[in-house]
Amino acid sequence: MSESLFFTISSLRHTILSTSKIILSAADLQITEKTSAKDLVTQYDRQVQERLIAAISELVPGAEFVSEESAEKGNIKADDTFIIDPIDGTTNFIHQMGNCAISVAWYKHGEPFYGAVYDPNADEFFEAKAGEDALLNGKPIHVSDAPLGNSIVLFGTAPYNPELTDLTFELLRKVFGKCQDIRRMGSAALDICHVACGRAGLYFEATLSPWDYAAAALILKESGGSLVNLSGQEVRLSLEKTSVVAGNMNIIAESGIISKQK
Repeated sequence: MSESLFFTISSLRHTILSTSKIILSAADLQITEKTSAKDLVTQYDRQVQERLIAAISELVPGAEFVSEESAEKGNIKADDTFIIDPIDGTTNFIHQMGNCAISVAWYKHGEPFYGAVYDPNADEFFEAKAGEDALLNGKPIHVSDAPLGNSIVLFGTAPYNPELTDLTFELLRKVFGKCQDIRRMGSAALDICHVACGRAGLYFEATLSPWDYAAAALILKESGGSLVNLSGQEVRLSLEKTSVVAGNMNIIAESGIISKQK
């Protein structure tokens, strides 16, 4: 890695850590509904996003941005594109349940280059650079090799898309009898990172937006895992929503949830 890229990644890491103080010091939340009472945003989501975009724009002049709380979405094929979820797990954040994270992915020419997911409540910084080890607080991590019967399965309920509720719970029922237990944690980025570091064997959700998975997908890949959709195809960055299944390919196959579902 060139000295300039090393400096930029170090500065980006520092920016994410310093910006997380907004989350930790939050008070008097102003909560706004977006598409429904299950799809919420606070002033702190916007503050984190604004702070990150301003700082990254100085670090990488001319960068494009794809961010959850922005109406305009940048070009994901640009020289440098940053995909940002300022607070992944906003509902957890609103209810003071922790388990929320800042997620930042850096793509170059449409390919993942660097991803970071930081949980400020647990002080856990997951990160990966393409072609290098995935790290948790600076130490290498790897997906679990345990069979499904000895593994926890994480899942998301796609709460903004009620038409997917039946599918979600059909898949959950299919895997529940095969695994050790299940958990619904409320942050897709962290769920994928929990698979990446071996805490859980599998994660699935019927639909996610790119900012939910962009950073965590690279962390998972560099930890030895795979991110596919419910048809078994590799998930590639797109502005369109997609289903996701995260784990090593053996446990994904063992789960039996891969089908011709869209």
